[in-house]
Amino acid sequence: MSKELVIDVASSGISIALLDKRRIVELNKDSSNEKFSVADIYIGRVRKIMPALNAAFIDIGHEKDAFIHYLDLGYHFQSLNTFILQNTSGGKALAFSKAKMMPPLEKEGKITTFIKQGQAIMVQIVKEAISTKGPRLTSEISIAGRNLVLIPFSDKISISQKIVSGEEKKRLRRLIKGVLPPNYGIIVRTVAEGKKNTVLEDELNLLVKKWEDCCAKLHVFKKPELLIREINRTSAILRDMLNGSFDHIYVNNQAVFEEIREYVHNIEPEKDKIVKLYRGKMPIFDQYGVSKQIKGLFGRVVSLRNGAYMIIEHTEALHVIDVNSGIRMKSGNSQEIHALEVNLLAAEEIARQLRVRDMGGIIVVDFIDMHDNESKQTLYNKMVELMDGDRAKHNILPLSKFGLMQLTRQRVRPETHINTKETCPTCHGSGHIGSSIIFDTQLKSQIAYFVREKNCSSLLVSLHPYVAAYLKKGFPSLRMKWSFEYKCLIKIKADSTLNYLESKVFNRNGEKLSE
Repeated sequence: MSKELVIDVASSGISIALLDKRRIVELNKDSSNEKFSVADIYIGRVRKIMPALNAAFIDIGHEKDAFIHYLDLGYHFQSLNTFILQNTSGGKALAFSKAKMMPPLEKEGKITTFIKQGQAIMVQIVKEAISTKGPRLTSEISIAGRNLVLIPFSDKISISQKIVSGEEKKRLRRLIKGVLPPNYGIIVRTVAEGKKNTVLEDELNLLVKKWEDCCAKLHVFKKPELLIREINRTSAILRDMLNGSFDHIYVNNQAVFEEIREYVHNIEPEKDKIVKLYRGKMPIFDQYGVSKQIKGLFGRVVSLRNGAYMIIEHTEALHVIDVNSGIRMKSGNSQEIHALEVNLLAAEEIARQLRVRDMGGIIVVDFIDMHDNESKQTLYNKMVELMDGDRAKHNILPLSKFGLMQLTRQRVRPETHINTKETCPTCHGSGHIGSSIIFDTQLKSQIAYFVREKNCSSLLVSLHPYVAAYLKKGFPSLRMKWSFEYKCLIKIKADSTLNYLESKVFNRNGEKLSE
């Protein structure tokens, strides 16, 4: 089993979970009331120029003006700007094929030299509005397809570095060079490897038509106005992620099912059978174990194996992750070995958390202290390896002398936040408790720790009567399964004085081990 996509369509929007071996590695939410998204192209108006920042604020219709820096104007801004001014000055529309190529923009220059307050400007969103900041823009326009990315006013053909075959690179470059119209550049994506010439030519023609249709209407567009909308988030994820390793795509809505199946059929006809319509009575996220994983993933405290855990805190400027062993570590050489084991385990979960929560910006990780330089290098190498599968641009620094690892990860939209707290049935809403859906998993981990680390052969667990009845229900019950699994006599005692998710564990001598 490799990768699966589970799509939950609700009135509030679409939630998309990417599962790798049944574990969530990415979670995306496409809200039905979102107005802006990355890659949308606008004709905007310069609202205000900030010479001190060498930047400008652009009105694109958002409640907060969008921001563009001089370096984001793009290498070919003068060509684009001249073309836009010619088509928005009230005269006859100028065809893109007749656009005049101007000298490239210098790296060191002043924004006031190239744009004026009140003028029209074509921009593309590279970051959605986050917190108090408006969208971040660029004027280096690109139009993405599944296999190709079209770049107007460029003349370069770039091939994905992940295509390693020299012969394939030559074939793709020769093909694109033979059919590419003037005034265009192309980026050939990794998925284009091995694709037939006709497939790539057809996609190139569609991208060129999309751009030229937009250009033909520039003279009638108002400012600000949306010119080209990126495809919806669901299709964008399929476009960027769908590959031969996908086994199934499950969706619980007939209309979306047909849309996705048609999309998959158009790009890979032999793969359309992987799209399946879910008709079960249980919510689709519950059926495929997504809901329970979300509850365990989005809390402040994230549990790891062997009693270890992480604490994740968020601030306006950065994210902080603190790794804890959770148990008393032994001294001597075994302490270094144990610290490395826990840190490697945490690194795997951190790489997953960054993708699931879509955390971006600066991330600082406080790993458990290690003194051996070889252990530090092993941890750094492992983190680089784990992050290699992340599609977001990122940079990782080795451990500092204080034992901190610093990462940066591209942030293009607000971080995903999901409330994992439930109202406490004991205090009737005056406080909160950890999610009940993973209580049995946490209790099992606790029992495993006492058996393996404390060598306990008999345990007595006191629980709320409801929880105790749940663990003793059926044949074999969870209590019996755990007893056989850990070769330990486990007794369950109902105690009505305990709260709903409170537990107490005793050894054979009646000594309290935890609560």
